[in-house]
Amino acid sequence: MLNEVDARSIPCPYCGETIEILIDCSISSQSYIEDCEVCCRPISFAVRVDEHGYADVSASHEDE
Repeated sequence: MLNEVDARSIPCPYCGETIEILIDCSISSQSYIEDCEVCCRPISFAVRVDEHGYADVSASHEDE
């Protein structure tokens, strides 16, 4: 059985600090905006989950 939620540590594209995000692996393709826990700037996330449940996450500035 695949994990439905995956925790990832990623660097904020603004301040560079590492933050932890939770990914819903039951959704194969998703995009959303979440504020950095450190600098409070909006990060745009794009997530793709493959058939094995591995999530590929990209994080960028909101306006990229």
